[in-house]
Amino acid sequence: MRPYLTVPIQECGEPLVAIAPTIARVLPHPYQQLGAPYGDKSPFYLRQSVHDRLLLAQAYLTARQPGWRLQVFDAYRPLAVQQFMVDYTCDQVARAQGLDPMHLSRQQQAAIAAQVQQFWAAPNPDPACPPPHSTGSAIDLTLLDAAGNPVDMGTAIDELSPRSAPDYFAHSDDPQAQAWQRSRQLLQDVMLAAGFCQHQYEWWHFSYGDQMWAWFKTPENPIAYYGRW
Repeated sequence: MRPYLTVPIQECGEPLVAIAPTIARVLPHPYQQLGAPYGDKSPFYLRQSVHDRLLLAQAYLTARQPGWRLQVFDAYRPLAVQQFMVDYTCDQVARAQGLDPMHLSRQQQAAIAAQVQQFWAAPNPDPACPPPHSTGSAIDLTLLDAAGNPVDMGTAIDELSPRSAPDYFAHSDDPQAQAWQRSRQLLQDVMLAAGFCQHQYEWWHFSYGDQMWAWFKTPENPIAYYGRW
């Protein structure tokens, strides 16, 4: 179990709110296109204080790069969506390895699950250790430049590889890799300035108030504000 999942949760009761239209979104949404079961919600919801901090991060970005915008890829996920996407990703990983997802050995299943769960939180139904996105406090996002074009960050969101780590290109001498790292650093700077923490394996994932955030931000007495919604 990931160590941050031991952090106690004191649910604050804040509502989920729709992300303001001033924040750009990835549309059509990839998971919805696959059939992920969002019910009466959408991927573009966050808890109120998390949403307020997202707006603050956008203000910081505007000050650094006028005309640039944050673009939300994904935010709230019901537990059923988390399960759907973990199953889908395991299926895709198996197929990429030339394996039939319906006929895997236990060893193959374990190896694929370990690879996927490095990036995707387990869809645990235990309310004491919810997936971050199922709390409404985690967000996956990228940058748009002043012309409205997606900024090249070196990998696509959800790429299951070491290249997705936030500082993967930090020590590269390659000019293109240095450009990718500058863009990742800009995203990191504005999100951390707004109070978020960043996932150690994913340049695109940030959260505020969940167990991961509490583990990194207040290690002496970590308390999470948000449980599963």
